[in-house]
Amino acid sequence: MYKRLFASLFALILSAPLALIAGEKEDVSAIKTALAKIMPDSTPDSISPAALTGLYQVVFGAQVLYLSPDGRYVIQGDLIDLDKQENITESARSIQRAKLVKNIDDSTAIIFKPADVKYSITVFTDIDCGYCRKLHQEIEQYLAEGIQIRYLAFPRSGVNTKSYFKAVNVWCAKDQHKAMTDAKAGIPQEKQECDNPVESHLKLGEQFGVTGTPTLVLDSGDVVPGYVPAPRLKQMLQKMKSAAL
Repeated sequence: MYKRLFASLFALILSAPLALIAGEKEDVSAIKTALAKIMPDSTPDSISPAALTGLYQVVFGAQVLYLSPDGRYVIQGDLIDLDKQENITESARSIQRAKLVKNIDDSTAIIFKPADVKYSITVFTDIDCGYCRKLHQEIEQYLAEGIQIRYLAFPRSGVNTKSYFKAVNVWCAKDQHKAMTDAKAGIPQEKQECDNPVESHLKLGEQFGVTGTPTLVLDSGDVVPGYVPAPRLKQMLQKMKSAAL
């Protein structure tokens, strides 16, 4: 959804420029007006002056854009402070992702929890994804390292596809853990129907900027794309935890 919105924004916002208005309050109002014409169903989480003078940072979920004060010009890309050696855009994304992770309702996830939880990661997963299956085949190794796996559904083929319905079957199963393990082993699951979070997980994944699976999201908001073996993942988590102290 966000990719399509941003594509539309690039194509259309240039065709409806607004007059330049001086003052931060007026700039924000102008940007909101411009965005409302292109994205009437989406409201930015924040609009604030960017580190680069003359631009505003606009945040949608974990997606970050930069707009001119009149809402006419948009830049999609990373803003880097060479003096501080800091990716300002990625820092903003991480902050937003951390907020999103914190607000996830655990009751909608399928959680594989070790006896002693030392680390917790959120994994956007697709039942038919090869590396998602490899990760889950090694679930006991992650648990042995004290890593809690919190699964969210992200069928890459989209809503109302085979992968989507496989995810629905798992999330609606009486024993979700067994259903997840069996499904990722290629064992067909009985068709299930219930109020399920699969579509909402897909939309959440789009907010996170997920483009492939598995995508691992840490509580810090940092993202680790793809499969990572349990021992290596533990080392990464230990290093990040030490750096945060």
